Amino acid sequence: MNLSMSRANTNISQSSKNSFKELQNQIEEFRQKRDDLNKKTKGYIKQLQDIDVKIEENLTIAKDDYKKKRDYWNSKVKNLKDKKIEYKNILDKFIEEKKTILKESKKGKDTKKYVSIKQIDKKIENLERRIEIENLDILEENSMVDEIRDLARIKQEFLAEQQNTDFFKIERKIQIVKINLNKIYEQLNKWSNKSQDYHSKMHDIYQTVNELREKKKTLEEELIENKKAADIYHEKFLRVMSKIKKESKGKRPTYASKRPKPSRERSTFRNEELEKLKQEKLAVALEKQKSGRKLNLYEARLILESSKD
Repeated sequence: MNLSMSRANTNISQSSKNSFKELQNQIEEFRQKRDDLNKKTKGYIKQLQDIDVKIEENLTIAKDDYKKKRDYWNSKVKNLKDKKIEYKNILDKFIEEKKTILKESKKGKDTKKYVSIKQIDKKIENLERRIEIENLDILEENSMVDEIRDLARIKQEFLAEQQNTDFFKIERKIQIVKINLNKIYEQLNKWSNKSQDYHSKMHDIYQTVNELREKKKTLEEELIENKKAADIYHEKFLRVMSKIKKESKGKRPTYASKRPKPSRERSTFRNEELEKLKQEKLAVALEKQKSGRKLNLYEARLILESSKD
């Protein structure tokens, strides 16, 4: 009878030891998984902070550099376009004046001068060609050279007379305006390219920012899921700890009975000290929350527990 009871007590004791060891193993497993997930949470937070810095840096470059330069060149392009319109209006005006002068010249001798100059150029060209291709004697060639010289003199006289005519003056104005317009078109093309270049750079920056924001959104979702998993293992850890405490109030293992029991006064003092420390930590956490500073996981959990109470 006594032997049977002894064996039963031994089996119960061994079973209690196995159960307690299993609970301890669970505690270590849940704590390890919780801590690993919390470490990943810190990693996610670090990545999110780095992304925020990159987004801010890119937006600063886009705003303070590329946008300002693009707007600067756009302003210069706008002013130059206004100047182009002004010169085109002047050109149209001069062309109309030229048409009027030509109509008037057909009624008088000026027309003959314009036609004569063209005829002189044509005659000079024909004489020069004859000298090059025909087999002429020296007298014939000298005669043609003299004729070319006389025609060139007559042309210069005609041109000298024309410089004082309205037609010549308006033609010079038209050429000057056309030269200025060509310069404006060249400058417009150059400045427009500069503006477009900075606009493209700004567009690329905003595209990068959008990609960073998408990455941030994905990381935030992963962070939330990771935090949920960490909370689950933390709850499991607390439940097992609670179970161990309950079992510890019952039959303790034989080796535990050898440990000296703490006095009630010492235990009460220790609990009071722990509670005091907890309240101090809670006060610090609340102050940080009030000032908008970042809380760590322990501080956030303290505030959450205090709100439940």
